[in-house]
Amino acid sequence: ALGPWALRPDGTLDRATVRRRILADAAARRRLEAILHPRIRERVERWIAACRAPYCVVVVPLLVEAGWTDLADRVLVVDAPEALQRERLRRRGLSDPEIGAMLRAQADRATRLAAADDVVVNDRDLAALAEALRALHARYLALARASGTE
Repeated sequence: ALGPWALRPDGTLDRATVRRRILADAAARRRLEAILHPRIRERVERWIAACRAPYCVVVVPLLVEAGWTDLADRVLVVDAPEALQRERLRRRGLSDPEIGAMLRAQADRATRLAAADDVVVNDRDLAALAEALRALHARYLALARASGTE
């Protein structure tokens, strides 16, 4: 569906090339989303239906943008200040223009936070993030017990 430009010589997907192309071409991004989103949503729905844990966490980077908040009883946003997001993306090798395009393609921070039932701030180290997630896990277990889904 993407074409030979999206593949490396070994036949694997060249994610960096695809990312650059879809960030530079909104029509190409919409075409790709129209192909992928229905398949991804179907897979997520099957996974949720099969989940037997007290609660399930589905990681959907563009949950708000895709309009998929209906899949969840609660929406968790892992948030970080934009300057820190940019710094982390630079460390992963993205250029400033790529980072800007990527952030513009997402719902803005205020929109994401408005959609959130819960927010974990990821502005420190992994140990701090893990501690925040442990506390949230305990809360989610309590919510599952209270709702009888445990």
